Amino acid sequence: MTEPATSASSPGVGAIPPPPVRPLTQRLVDYVLFGGLAVLLVISFQAVEMERLPRLFTQSGNMKEIGTALIHPDFTHWKAYVAQMWLTIQIAIWGTALAVLLAIPFGLLCSRNIAPAWIQQPMRRLMDLLRSIPDLVLGTLFLVAVGLGPFAGVMALMLNTGGVLAKLFSEAVESIDKGPVEGVRATGAAPLQEIVWGVIPQVAPLWTSYALYRFESNSRSATVLGLIGAGGIGQLLFDSLNGFNYSQVAAIALVIVVAVSLIDLLSQAIRSRLL
Repeated sequence: MTEPATSASSPGVGAIPPPPVRPLTQRLVDYVLFGGLAVLLVISFQAVEMERLPRLFTQSGNMKEIGTALIHPDFTHWKAYVAQMWLTIQIAIWGTALAVLLAIPFGLLCSRNIAPAWIQQPMRRLMDLLRSIPDLVLGTLFLVAVGLGPFAGVMALMLNTGGVLAKLFSEAVESIDKGPVEGVRATGAAPLQEIVWGVIPQVAPLWTSYALYRFESNSRSATVLGLIGAGGIGQLLFDSLNGFNYSQVAAIALVIVVAVSLIDLLSQAIRSRLL
């Protein structure tokens, strides 16, 4: 008996189906977005002075002179570099720790599934404000208030990082499973107990991971804050740059790279045990 003929309109066994075709409206949106990005690049070409690109090659002599100094780092004062790098890390530790304490209550108040809209929206705007003010501006304000030194850097990192972590913490809370919360509520628990026993256990590992990421970032931000007198290795780096001592700049940069790399490895090890 012969097999019935396969319909011409149906694909054969094992045939690769045609790729899906996106609707015209979605493709138009993509064209507008990417076309707008291309137009923005063209418009901003002169504003960012991209015409100076050839100077990287025509004035290579100046770069060669600096590069020669940079590849010969001067570690004569390495003990001072390490001590100031350790101070920078301590600034980052305290700034991040205080930011976490600030972000936990504000993160909960910024969550749609925890706080009512009349609280949640103003808290979100307040966190937007804290995130939008650069560390250097906050550091300068605290320098005026408390004077030169690392405490101003700690306060600047606390406010800026607190705003960032509050947003991340709130997003983690908004994505939790409602089951454990409803289970705690069924026992007659108060709202605060629902948060402690139903919300916090779900988000604690993610919150810890976010805090570690921000600690890594703050280790670099604390270096920059040293440029305005907030203590740490950034102040030595700024002095070396002003003195055109690029060999010392190279040594300080290497100390920073090693410290940040070690912090990154430590953070990865901690996160791997939590997640």
